[in-house]
Amino acid sequence: MESRHYDVLVIGGGINGAGIAADAAGRGLSVALLEAEDLASGTSAWSSKLIHGGLRYLEHYEFRLVREALAEREVLLRIAPHLVTPLRFRLPHHQGLRPAWMIRAGLFLYDHLSRRVSLPASHAITFGADSALKPEFHQGFEYSDCRVDDSRLVVANAQLAAEQGASILTRHKMLRAERQPGGWQVEALSPSGKTLRLFTKTLVNAAGPWIRQVLDQIQGSQSDQDVRLVKGSHLIVPRLDASDAAYILQHQDGRIVFVIPYGEAYSLIGTTDVDYQGDPRAVHIDAQEMDYLLTLVNQYFTTQLKPEAILWSFSGVRPLMQGEQAGQAAAKVTRDYHLELEQPAGQAPLLSIFGGKLTTYRKLAEAALAKLQPFLPQMGPAWTEQARLPGAESISSLSQAQAELQQAYPFLPPATVKRLIQAYGLRAHHWLNGAQCLADLGPSFGPLFAREVDYLIRHEWAQTSEDILWRRSKAGLGLKEQDRLALEAYLTQK
Repeated sequence: MESRHYDVLVIGGGINGAGIAADAAGRGLSVALLEAEDLASGTSAWSSKLIHGGLRYLEHYEFRLVREALAEREVLLRIAPHLVTPLRFRLPHHQGLRPAWMIRAGLFLYDHLSRRVSLPASHAITFGADSALKPEFHQGFEYSDCRVDDSRLVVANAQLAAEQGASILTRHKMLRAERQPGGWQVEALSPSGKTLRLFTKTLVNAAGPWIRQVLDQIQGSQSDQDVRLVKGSHLIVPRLDASDAAYILQHQDGRIVFVIPYGEAYSLIGTTDVDYQGDPRAVHIDAQEMDYLLTLVNQYFTTQLKPEAILWSFSGVRPLMQGEQAGQAAAKVTRDYHLELEQPAGQAPLLSIFGGKLTTYRKLAEAALAKLQPFLPQMGPAWTEQARLPGAESISSLSQAQAELQQAYPFLPPATVKRLIQAYGLRAHHWLNGAQCLADLGPSFGPLFAREVDYLIRHEWAQTSEDILWRRSKAGLGLKEQDRLALEAYLTQK
């Protein structure tokens, strides 16, 4: 049985696990990340694709969470400008719901709770005759937030961790963990069926919706925290608005729903908040959620959507901390994170991560390392606030990066150049290097190239067509069946 030794072992390859692994590795610690499936194969790939402060959280008085998220919005715009990009949101004023003065006050707080560097302030707007909204919605507001490629943000953090020396062990299922003198012994099943024995001084449970299952496999864990699983579902439909603006729609039940540009031709509608029981990997939208989203969008937009307009849907499970919020509606349960440290009688520590938002993953990682610092006094200082993620190292602006890539590879269509920069940043050069024409990139699978697929396998831990089409890219949407089959045939040759 193969044995390895680490300072920190992280269980879970979502955004929190990848962020903690990167932060820890960059502080000079030996780190392993253990993921049972693919990176971002759980909650982190099925978000609303936003980096935002959370405007609606102000109504729940979660000022600390909003302030931290707004500050992180600026950090992520700086360290991942290819993955995190500004987006203007339009909020139509609905007579009879939140009064205009309340919205103005909320937007004023949103603009000023944290220092705003790169994004314009909110203001009132009037919708003109060319608006995609119904005529009764003629007044509203506009404010700034950001969109993100969520699964690629996870991969970029895993790359950052690996480049700092971390071992990224995807498709390694944890079997059990037990305390030993001076640390933990963890057994994991490798993809080949071999059992690995990993020794670590500290253990981090960042398994997201599977956090309780992992705790049950950890001998001696005394955690009694309850996890509330909340399903969020989204629809993908043909673009509802030709502009590049997003919309935030108020519902009579007090919730809000986003309509966000998705790719070049689609709109993303979401999300729902529904309590969920069952396997997080088997989650899917139900008819009631579908009707909820379509009905609300049809109340606002002139284009009336029927179920047959839905091109794709996806659902994810948020692992929220139950705590004292057991009686509250799912939409009102806090998205803030909670870190629980177990260290009985001087034994090896176990840190479990409950809750959290995509936007605040980096601050969560810093907080996790602060909890572990007493047990790992050799760790270096926090460093990720200034560390650009892989691909963003020297990007000053997306337009400049696209222009430089286009100049270096003039045979690439402009739409392809845009896609590559937004996915890989300047690391697109790593696999384009030396190409003189499209034929040099090998066979194509829809928008993807064979040389690109090879890069994803060698440098981004991709193994299956699902990894490539839905997490490393979103090429699966609209892909012809013949291209999917050709990709799968290509992968079997690897």
